Amino acid sequence: MSHHKPNPKKSVNLTIDGLPVSVPEGTTILEAARRVNVDIPTLCDHPDLHRRAVCRLCVVECDGRGKLLAACANGVSEGLNVVTNNAHIVSIRKTIIELLLADHPQDCLSCIRNTKCELQSLAERYGIRSSPFRHNAMQRQQNETTGETLVRDMDKCVKCGRCTDICQEVQTIGAINTSHRSIHYEISTPYKQTLTDSSCIFCGQCASVCPVGAIYGLDQAAEVWKAINDGQKYVVAEIAPPALAALDDEFNLPPETITKEIVVTALKRMGFSQVFDARFFAELSAREHANELLSRIQYGGKLPLISCCSPGGIRFIETFYPDLMEHLSTGKNAQQLFASSMKGIHPNVTSVSIMPCIAKKFGSSGKPESKKQKTSGFIEPDFVLTPREFAGMVRLAGIDFNGLPKTRFDTFTVTAVPAYNINLDEVIVKKAVVKGLGNARNILDTIRRDKCDAELVDIMCCPNDNCIGNEDCTINGFLQ
Repeated sequence: MSHHKPNPKKSVNLTIDGLPVSVPEGTTILEAARRVNVDIPTLCDHPDLHRRAVCRLCVVECDGRGKLLAACANGVSEGLNVVTNNAHIVSIRKTIIELLLADHPQDCLSCIRNTKCELQSLAERYGIRSSPFRHNAMQRQQNETTGETLVRDMDKCVKCGRCTDICQEVQTIGAINTSHRSIHYEISTPYKQTLTDSSCIFCGQCASVCPVGAIYGLDQAAEVWKAINDGQKYVVAEIAPPALAALDDEFNLPPETITKEIVVTALKRMGFSQVFDARFFAELSAREHANELLSRIQYGGKLPLISCCSPGGIRFIETFYPDLMEHLSTGKNAQQLFASSMKGIHPNVTSVSIMPCIAKKFGSSGKPESKKQKTSGFIEPDFVLTPREFAGMVRLAGIDFNGLPKTRFDTFTVTAVPAYNINLDEVIVKKAVVKGLGNARNILDTIRRDKCDAELVDIMCCPNDNCIGNEDCTINGFLQ
């Protein structure tokens, strides 16, 4: 099994399904196959996670020896001849998929991941309509709703280990684990407790990597429709740029096909009274946090100032670094500013935030809030929709984006954010931007030891760039 990083200084030449390919030493067979557009199926492999080689769907034959190797966990070698697709390999893969389906609920139509499930896609790819193996007749487990943010349906778990890896290795939370061995092996939580009672900070990363419908964000679309259809409600929405960009993927369209003006039109046709650009509130939040930072610098406040745009980041500090709570910014994040601003525009307003991040759901709809939110009295949006949920609403409304007229965002006037009369041009701020909570531990440990020389630490819950927490909505972006 190869765990070496590719060495760009040395190339390895091999053949995959008759196609010559040259890749850096240390490259896996799976990665090499992708270089020549050979699609080897897999369930457990994920580009952001460690190689686990547990699903075995990616098995291949090498050098005609008949022995099957996991392409995701074995490296290339000079002159290697790889076969990824023959009758024997296809038979093995079909058997694995059939075994998974035999132990899987047969409720695709009602599943949250229907048409976007990796197991379902593999079954279609290999022409599997039914499993010859006996279906598991065990009693169904009850779904668990966690913090009104995540839903776990462990009957659908395929034990790929992705959620375990991202929770333990990337986010370093440890709320999801594995237990037992052999046929009793399962993905679980410590001591079988609910995620609500565990160290889970509701970052939603486990749901983002799950290949099936075993864990997903709580769908609030039905509640939003109920508010829209209530004649007494004044329903308003904001949409973040990353969520807007994700809509193209939801509808299988080229990037930038669905513009913000088209989405505003769609939302208005669905019954939303007003639609706002989330960037407006993001800039207000960044300005508010920047003023707080500069005030702390001038008047000797607690430094570094820690800013978290996601409730998950705040809960992370509450849970694992409670001694650093004084470093947290006391300002509202962009979503809280939107919700509190909307309360004044109508006596019966319902606020809906459309965000790419499941973690943003935490605290919405009057549900449990973090300690910081409770003590500060910050208001959260009534509902938070992910791009998938919003896309479902668009389909239900029968709206076709093609040919929709363009409508501009509504504008909103707020009282100016108080400033501390500090000239930004005269202040040089040492900044640190951290993506992912595993990386955040490094700098938080430094702060705990009083060895951090930064004055601002921006923590983004998401380890990649899919979050709204990008440069245009952080203090760091405002101070650029």
